[in-house]
Amino acid sequence: MIRLLAFLIVVFALGLGFAWLADRPGDMVVTFNGYQYQVSLMVAAVAVVAVVAAVMIFWWLVKSLWNSPYTISRYFRVRRRDRGYQALSTGMIAAGAGDGALARKKTKEAAKLIRSDQEPLIHLLEAQASLLEGDHEGARQKFESMLDDPEMRLLGLRGLYLEAERLGDRNAARHYAGRAAAVAPQLAWAAESTLEELTARGDWDGALKLVDAQKSTRQIERDAANRRRAVLLTAKAQALAGSDPTAARTAAIEANRLRPEFAPAAVAAAAALFKQNDVRKGSKILETAWKAEPHPEIAELYTHARPGDAVLDRLNRAKKLQEMKKNHAESSMTVARAALDAQDFSTARREAEAAIRMDRREGAYLLLADIEEAETGDQGKVRQLLSKAVRAPRDPAWVADGVVSERWAPVSPVTGRLDAFEWRAPMERLGQLIDSHDDAPAGPVPVIEALAKQASERPVEVIDDTGPREAAGKEAESHEDQVRPVTAAAFAAVPADAEAVEPAEELARLPDDPGVDPDDEVEKSPRRFRLF
Repeated sequence: MIRLLAFLIVVFALGLGFAWLADRPGDMVVTFNGYQYQVSLMVAAVAVVAVVAAVMIFWWLVKSLWNSPYTISRYFRVRRRDRGYQALSTGMIAAGAGDGALARKKTKEAAKLIRSDQEPLIHLLEAQASLLEGDHEGARQKFESMLDDPEMRLLGLRGLYLEAERLGDRNAARHYAGRAAAVAPQLAWAAESTLEELTARGDWDGALKLVDAQKSTRQIERDAANRRRAVLLTAKAQALAGSDPTAARTAAIEANRLRPEFAPAAVAAAAALFKQNDVRKGSKILETAWKAEPHPEIAELYTHARPGDAVLDRLNRAKKLQEMKKNHAESSMTVARAALDAQDFSTARREAEAAIRMDRREGAYLLLADIEEAETGDQGKVRQLLSKAVRAPRDPAWVADGVVSERWAPVSPVTGRLDAFEWRAPMERLGQLIDSHDDAPAGPVPVIEALAKQASERPVEVIDDTGPREAAGKEAESHEDQVRPVTAAAFAAVPADAEAVEPAEELARLPDDPGVDPDDEVEKSPRRFRLF
């Protein structure tokens, strides 16, 4: 479009020029070799333009004839190259579709039309064709030959990495990924594999450098990089907690600065500060993490921040945590545990029941069972609470790839993936799929008094003869063993103002209930219940 406008502008300018000359008549006189030539100014201008045009056309013809051999050869070369690229494109499509025969055919055709040193994709197509044909050894040789070419080195490393992964050789795969990450840290596959290798052998400093390289190349976002740094720094702090407390404290504090709500980082930082008697700063870190998301490890470390504290002091610290996060099950359970240690059973029972109302889970029932056993020792109620704990949803735990762990870990033990553990409830047990109505309030149960009255009003025959006493005793036992069925008529016969019959003080033991051995009841000691 621009060229067309330029052409129109030139034509318009020439037209204006000739019109200007036509409006201003004049003559041009040229004297040459004794002759005098006189023409009008318009004719002279047209003659000059014609001469210039003729010279330009002549020069173009001469130049075209001079360059004609090169032009013809270039035409055939471009045509040959186009055919080669067409074959290469068809071969790549065939390789992607899984057609090994067509891919091999187009590879040979492309190699004849295009020089392999000019087009590296021919090597890739040849390697892909070998893989489709099952010639993995040939493909590996082709990938190894790519390592000598700087332009193809990363492609060769990628191919060797995938082949090592296919064979299950993790060491070789990580070796090739490490070489690729050293050259190009922006490659996701190389960086992730190298990061897994570094974290597997505990090289936290090397992993941190790699994460910084990923962040600088914008391979990962800033938030993701900070999250990974926090996880790696927390793992480093845990590893150095026993050997180098100062370095562990520095790493843990930096991890907590990057992610203040991350419970493992807060616990590691606070534990390092508590070891150096900096209770105030460590408590502040735990309080910030607790406000973001209550966690039992935070509560345990916070309540035991000072080893010399009495049980009432720990109870007061637990209540302080509860004030920071009210109406939360974890806050109530923290106070209940501290109250149980302080033998404040009323507070412990009240908070445990409040935790059950807010979040019905097995840990709350187990805690309530501990309280019941410590306060009353009623084994029947304890067994009832334990049965509810078995059917209740499980407590949150650290879960990664189906593995449930009591402690946080930086990598998954199954896949080696970094930051795989999540704080959540594990997969539910099969028994929890059955609805439990144990917590439902019991409805009014009709009391059968008519049968009791009939039995009590029945006259008792007294036998004076003491001779057949054994037969009478057997007959009485047989009558006692008989059980009369309760019918709907018996329920209907119960008056509205009937009084309930008090149960017997000592009930017979059920066949499937082993009960409690009196000796065990005397010698029992307080203990905590725990499932799994």
